Amino acid sequence: MIVGTRFSRRIILAVGVLTGVAGRADAQALSASSARYWKVVEDALGRKGTPNPGNVLKFGFPRSDLAVVLNGVTLKPAFALGSWVAFQRIGDHVMAMGDLVLLEDEVESVMASLQQNGIEQTALHNHLVGESPHVMYMHIRAIGNPARIARAVRSALEFTKTPLAQAAAAPPTPLDLDTTAIAKIIGVRGKANGGVYQLSIPRREKIHPDKNDKMEIPAAMGIATAINFQSTGAGKAAITGDFVLLGREVNSVIWALSEAGIQVTAIHSHMIGEEPRLYFMHFWAIDDATKLARGLKSALDRTRPRG
Repeated sequence: MIVGTRFSRRIILAVGVLTGVAGRADAQALSASSARYWKVVEDALGRKGTPNPGNVLKFGFPRSDLAVVLNGVTLKPAFALGSWVAFQRIGDHVMAMGDLVLLEDEVESVMASLQQNGIEQTALHNHLVGESPHVMYMHIRAIGNPARIARAVRSALEFTKTPLAQAAAAPPTPLDLDTTAIAKIIGVRGKANGGVYQLSIPRREKIHPDKNDKMEIPAAMGIATAINFQSTGAGKAAITGDFVLLGREVNSVIWALSEAGIQVTAIHSHMIGEEPRLYFMHFWAIDDATKLARGLKSALDRTRPRG
């Protein structure tokens, strides 16, 4: 009986080892398959994408060619000047969403190019107020063949001065911010990117392309509240970003931000037909970084779903 038990355990152990090996082989095969699938997109866009949860591959195109100044602060590309496009794989096709940072004289040509190549525009507007030169933000969406969509985005970007060559990895830029204190106050740990401290806070609801579509749009497709801190020295920072809100939350968030001395610079949509309907509220301020973090936290507390 004891021998049989030991023998059984050995069999179970052997099966477990083989299963683990097979599992790793399957994962490696899946990874290789995914890499092959996305290669045409990366080739078309001329850069590697960053994998994100929800089967999303995201590409950034920072406008490092621009010198945009607001209230005496020269904005870093990662702070408010980052064009991006994200691809979500859905079966044999993709859904793509993105946000292109454009100068005013680039808007018409970019829109015409996107229209000719089957890419929808879902919004065109400001995110900031009073910056120089003035910057516009064009939100886009497409569903279909990934290579076709990538080529269309690349063609549109060629009508701008956006650097299209993959930049070499830059050495880390000191943040000169108490990021530990900021993260503790807001309750979310951020990341350093190009001299900017970035925080992302997804909503708890599932967001769908429309009321009849059960597919969920992942947060990485641009539907997470984004908060960016850029140091201005002596413990102070400039902040910008956008809150992703339900209609019933809009005015209470305005009140909370205003009470904290944070300017609301825009309220608008980024998408068309999503369910539930979302509103995006952009903001700006320069002050003590921890004071601003407390103001942002107060506003975030008003975005929690009821019940």
